[in-house]
Amino acid sequence: MSTLDIVLNGLMTRYKERVPDVGGVINAMIKENIIHNDSDIENDHIAFRTMGVPHLGIQSLEKIFLHYGYTKRDYYLFPEKKLDAYWYAPPEEKYPRIFISELRVKDLSSRSQEIIHSYTSEVTSDPVDNLDLNDGAAVDHFLHSALWRTPTLADYRELGKESEYAAWVIYNRYYLNHFTVSVHNLKAGYNTVEAFNTFLEKYGFKLNDSGGKIKTSPDGGLSQSSTVARMIQADFADGEQTDIAGSYVEFAERRILPQYADLPANQIKRVHRREGFEANNADKIFESTYSTQTGKK
Repeated sequence: MSTLDIVLNGLMTRYKERVPDVGGVINAMIKENIIHNDSDIENDHIAFRTMGVPHLGIQSLEKIFLHYGYTKRDYYLFPEKKLDAYWYAPPEEKYPRIFISELRVKDLSSRSQEIIHSYTSEVTSDPVDNLDLNDGAAVDHFLHSALWRTPTLADYRELGKESEYAAWVIYNRYYLNHFTVSVHNLKAGYNTVEAFNTFLEKYGFKLNDSGGKIKTSPDGGLSQSSTVARMIQADFADGEQTDIAGSYVEFAERRILPQYADLPANQIKRVHRREGFEANNADKIFESTYSTQTGKK
C-alpha cells in the first residue's frame, strides 16, 4: 500500500465513523443493487476547509498532496463567503481529486479576526514542515489532530454570526468536509444526478436545495448535489456541549465532452469527461453545513 493510500484510507475511515450518511448512502446503494460494496464507488473528490492565517491555509496543507504527486490546477474565488480555493489533480485516475478552500480571514470584521487569531496564533510555524511526509501513519494522525485548543461555545457562536465557514473550521480543523460519489459511472437508472437524487430521497436523505437540488455548470458538463450535514454532538471548552453541523456527502456527474461523444462506453475514461469544478456550484454546496440548510425540517 502506498503512502497516499494510507493517508486517504485514514481520512475515509474516520469520516465514515463520524458521518452517518456515508454508511447510509453506501448501504442503500448495496440494498438497491447499484454496487456490491463500497470499493465499487469512484470517489470524484474530497474537500478540506482551512484558515488563511500565518503558517496554515492552502499553502501549508497543499504541501502534503503535492508531495504525493498531485498537481495544482484552477483557482476559484467566492467573494460573498470570503473564500479562495484550488483543486488538485491526482497522480493516477484511481485517486480522488482534492479541493482545498481557505477563509480570507483579513476580510472579516476585526472581532472575528481577533477570535480566530486567539486560537490560530498557537501555531507558530508551518506544522507540515515538521512532518515526515513519507510516513503515512504520521500524516494520517496529523490530519486528525487538534492544531489549536478547543474553542469555547461562545466563540464558535460569535464566529458563526459572520461566517459559518469560520465556525466550522475553528471546531473541526482539517477534518474531511466531504467525499463525492461519481454517479456517472453507476449503472443505468442511477447514473445521472437527477436519477440519483430520486433514489436518495426515496431512502429519506435530505438534500441541499440552495440554488436548487441540482447545481449545474453553465456549460452543462458538471452537475452536483449533496446531502445536508447531520447535526453531531460537539464538546467545547469548559465542558459545554451543543449540536453542530458535521460533514456531508456529495454526488457529481461529469458528462462526456462533445469531442468524445462517439466513443464506445467501455472506452470512456476520466480524461474524456468534463474536468475541474464550477465556482457557482461549489458556492451552493458549501452551504450543506450552513444553518439555512441544517435548520430545515
